Amino acid sequence: MGYEAYLTLAVVAGVLIALVSSRLATDVILMAAMATLVITGILTPAEGLAGFSNPGVMTIATLYIVAAGLKETGAIQWIAGRLLGQPKNARHGIMKVIIPTAMMSAFMNNTAVVAMFIPSIQEWSRRSNIPTSKLLIPLSYAAILGGTCTLIGTSTNLVIDGLLQSTLDIQLTMFSLAWLGIPLLLIGGVFLFFFADRLLPDRNGGIDRLGNVREYSVDVHIDENGPLCGKTIEEAGLRSLSYGYLVEIHRNDRLLLAVSPDTQLLAGDELVFVGAPECARELRSIHGLKPANGDVDKLKLANHERVLVEAVIGPEFFGLDQTIKESRFRTRFQAAILSVSRNGNRIEGKIGDIQLQVGDTLLLETGQDFVGQYRSRRDFLLVSAINDSTPPSFHKAPIALYILLAMVIASASGLLSILQSAFIAAGLMLATHCISITKARRNIDLTVITVIAASFSLGAAMTKTGVAATIASWLLINDSIPPWAVLAMVYLLTAVFTEIITNNAAAILMFPIAVSLAEQLQVSYMPFVIAVMFAASASFVIPLGYQTNLMVMGPGGYKTSDFVTIGLPMSIVVATTSIFLIPMIWAF
Repeated sequence: MGYEAYLTLAVVAGVLIALVSSRLATDVILMAAMATLVITGILTPAEGLAGFSNPGVMTIATLYIVAAGLKETGAIQWIAGRLLGQPKNARHGIMKVIIPTAMMSAFMNNTAVVAMFIPSIQEWSRRSNIPTSKLLIPLSYAAILGGTCTLIGTSTNLVIDGLLQSTLDIQLTMFSLAWLGIPLLLIGGVFLFFFADRLLPDRNGGIDRLGNVREYSVDVHIDENGPLCGKTIEEAGLRSLSYGYLVEIHRNDRLLLAVSPDTQLLAGDELVFVGAPECARELRSIHGLKPANGDVDKLKLANHERVLVEAVIGPEFFGLDQTIKESRFRTRFQAAILSVSRNGNRIEGKIGDIQLQVGDTLLLETGQDFVGQYRSRRDFLLVSAINDSTPPSFHKAPIALYILLAMVIASASGLLSILQSAFIAAGLMLATHCISITKARRNIDLTVITVIAASFSLGAAMTKTGVAATIASWLLINDSIPPWAVLAMVYLLTAVFTEIITNNAAAILMFPIAVSLAEQLQVSYMPFVIAVMFAASASFVIPLGYQTNLMVMGPGGYKTSDFVTIGLPMSIVVATTSIFLIPMIWAF
C-alpha cells in the first residue's frame, strides 16, 4: 500500500475510535474526516462531496417531508388508533404492537412511527395492567424489522441503494428486499411473541406517572360531527392519558363526577381534564375534540401556525388589576388562555373571571412567533413553547395517506424511481398544505443527512486507495474458505460495527470491503451487499446502536442490560436466518 492507503486507514481508524470514545457530535467527526481526505489530496473536492448529491441521501431527505406530512395531519395517530386495539394480556399486546408497527415502518420513517405509538402503548399498560417494559422493546424491534421489508423502510437501505447506483450502476426496486425482509419479520415476530414476555422485566417507565409541578385544567368539547360521538370514554382513548386525567363531564345542566370507563360520550359534552401542560398537547392530537374556550376559534391563525406556550406573568404585566376578560388578553397578544396555574395548582372557574397575579403560569394557544416576540418583554418573566404542540389537521389525513399510497405504487410499479416518486410526494404534501414549508424545513434532520453524506467519502477513499481490497485480502486468510463462510463474516462484522457506531456509517464502511471480497472470490457481490444492508439495520443488543432503541429506553424504564438480555438471542435468530436465506435468494 502507498502512503495514501495508510493515511486513509488512519483516518478510518480515527473515526471509529472517536465515534466510540469521544463526546464530539457524529456529524462533526465525519465532516472532519471528509475534510482531511480532501485537504490531503486523497480525494478530489468532487469525490469528497459526492455523498451530498447521492440519490439515496436525497431520497432520505425528501422522505422526511413525506413522513412529516403524515404526522402533521394526524394520519399516523388515526392508523395507530384503529390497528392497535385493546390487548388482553402481554403476549396479545406484543402481537398487536408488532403487526401495525412493522406495516407502517415498511413505508415511512420508523422513528416517526415509534414516536407516535409510544403514548398509545403507555395508555395500554395502564388500562390492561401490562408493564410498559413488556411492550416498548418489541415496538422498537418491530420497527427495525419492518423497515427491512422495503427499500424506503430504513435509511440504510437507501444508502446502500445509492452506493449501488453510483459505483455499480444497479438500482433496487421498492420490494427487492421483501424476499428476505418478510421472512425475517415473521421469524423475529414469532420469537418476540413467545419470549419477550419472559425475557423483559416488569417495570414501568419514567413518564408513566404525572409528576409535573404545574397543574392545569383543560376543557374540551365533543365535536358533534366527530368520530367520538356515541363511543365510551375507554373506546375514545380518554381514560388515561400520559400527562393528565379526566375529572368531570358537563352535560347540559348536569355535572358527572368520577365517570366510569364505559360512560358514553354525547355531542356537546364538555370534558374537564387535569394534568401537566403536555396534557393539552395530547388532547389536541385526538380527532373529535374541540377546545371549549371560544377564544381559541377567534384567533386569526391557520391550524399549522398554532402552538401551545407557557408564559409566567411578570410584575409589569398590564392587566394585573383586571380580569382576563376585562384586559382583552386575546386581542392584545393574539393568544387564547386555555388554563391558569397558581403556585403549581390549577385555578378553577371561568377563565374570563380570573384576576391574574405575578407568578401565575398561563397555558396559551397562540402563533409560532409568540415566544420570540414576547421572550424579552417585561409582561412575562418566562415564555416557552411546548414541543410538537401544533394541533393535527385531521381533515387532511386522508389526503396524506393517498399521497403515500400513490408514491409506493408509482415506485413499486417501475413507473418512477424512488427518488422521483419521493420528490412528487413531498411536493404534493406541500401543495395540499398537509405540511407548511417552514415545518418541512424543520423536519429534515440535517445532522443525519450530513453524517450519511460525509460517510460516503470514507467509502470512496477506501476503494480509491486500495484499502478495501487490502482488508478483504486480510479477511481471506485461506483461499479455501467457502463463500457462505465469508458471507457470515461480513454479516457479523457489519453487525458489530452497527452496535458501536451509526448504522449508516457501518454500512458505508463495509460496502467496499464486501464488494472487494466478492471480486477476490470471483462470485456475485449481491449476496455480500445484501448482508451488509440487513446487518447494518439489525441493531438489537445495545440501545445506542439504533435511534428507536434510544427512544423507548426512558418510557420503558429500561437498562442497557435489558436490551442485552433479549437483543442477543434476537440478533442470533436474525443473523442465522439471514445467513441461511441470502444465498438462496441471491445466488453466489
